[in-house]
Amino acid sequence: MRILLVEDDPALRRSLAATFREEGYAVDTAGDGEEGLAKANGGVYDAVVLDVMLPLMNGWEVLERMRPDNRVPVLMLTARDTVPDRVKGLDNGADDYLTKPFDVDELLARVRALIRRSEGLSHPDIVIRDIRIDTVRRRVSTGEGEIQLTPMEYSLLEYLAIRKGSVVSRTTLYERLFDESDDSCSNLLDVHVSNIRRKLGADVITTRRGHGYCVEVE
Repeated sequence: MRILLVEDDPALRRSLAATFREEGYAVDTAGDGEEGLAKANGGVYDAVVLDVMLPLMNGWEVLERMRPDNRVPVLMLTARDTVPDRVKGLDNGADDYLTKPFDVDELLARVRALIRRSEGLSHPDIVIRDIRIDTVRRRVSTGEGEIQLTPMEYSLLEYLAIRKGSVVSRTTLYERLFDESDDSCSNLLDVHVSNIRRKLGADVITTRRGHGYCVEVE
């Protein structure tokens, strides 16, 4: 999953980006409203974490210019905690609102919930044969117990499992799962797919030659 983080505080931006990456997300960042708007409308994201008090263009204006054409889930992140501020954000198209200071675990949980809702998941668990994917705890288990996946392996499996039965192209997977600095011509994707197959079975992910990868419907 790819996140856009728009935050003008360099230290907080670096810290949050590192936290999201440790959880297996691809992260793009922006330090002001104009850059944030350009990236939000020019990229493909699963969620946007948007600060309100930004230079050049504040978060309210960024959100207003994104909507209604861009329906990516947006979580507003701000130190302003008044009811009118929260109402303004939600009425202008924000999907959630978190005030500073905040707990990082809560931020991660809220982002996960936003993505689940946008993907139409009615339950946090995804089941594929004997494989259970817990999208809340980001854990994978079988009848033999929990299977240890790296954050990127988990993200790749979850992304394909949400779209089980559909072929996802390599281009889409690189767009949604890898940082913009990663080389889309490398074999990174193949390595992760191979590792997942080794841990969960060779048939868990099917290769469609010339098209992409698929988790088959039972």
